[in-house]
Amino acid sequence: MTRLSVNVNKVATLRNTRTNGIPSVVKAARLTLDAGAHGITVHPRPDQRHIRPNDVFEIAQLLEGYPHAEFNIEGNPFHHYLEFVEKVCPMQCTLVPDSPDAFTSNHGWDLRAQGERLRPVIDVLHRFGCRVSLFMDPVLEQVELASQIGADRVELYTEPYAKAFARGETEGELPRYVEAARRAHDLGLGVNAGHDLNLDNLPTLLAAIPFLDEVSIGHALIGDALEFGLPETVRKYLAAVGQPTR
Repeated sequence: MTRLSVNVNKVATLRNTRTNGIPSVVKAARLTLDAGAHGITVHPRPDQRHIRPNDVFEIAQLLEGYPHAEFNIEGNPFHHYLEFVEKVCPMQCTLVPDSPDAFTSNHGWDLRAQGERLRPVIDVLHRFGCRVSLFMDPVLEQVELASQIGADRVELYTEPYAKAFARGETEGELPRYVEAARRAHDLGLGVNAGHDLNLDNLPTLLAAIPFLDEVSIGHALIGDALEFGLPETVRKYLAAVGQPTR
């Protein structure tokens, strides 16, 4: 069963262009959960360009009323990330190797260079009771190293797949994702996916990797909500991942 976690960063981006708190990130999170989403994802960055500290804490409080929904906090653990996790103890921590000035996350971890640095961080997150997922390119060696340093899951960085899909050239990219996902699965790792997934390219990815545990989607979903409304858009994405809708 593939679960849908809705990334509400883009709601915060719009909110931050004014000072009146509109649109409300917490209200958007509530609407997505009431429509059936399985969780909420946020990515607090040091520059607070979208998600702000209060958003993290308020969403954590909201999720207390949704015991079956998961809170997934993304971020680079070396950039003021652990303080959020220690206070909130989300169900899942997705560690992302982005620099503070990165436009968006655009590559996975190089665990040959950073694995030993990440290992104690993963141990700390486990002590907090969090599942740890590493943002990864679909590279077999890197997936194997993720298992060795104690990760629970990998999140496959899917922008290259999404771009190939848009060009009608999935045959050049999709097999890499299938191979990496199967290797992770064989190693006992859960497999998530995220970045530029949308209603068009999701079904093809899920048909090729039916055991995906979770997809984390924000940009396209919030964009679609401008046309369909947020609850209806969530229902469309739930249908795309093969989940019943409310």
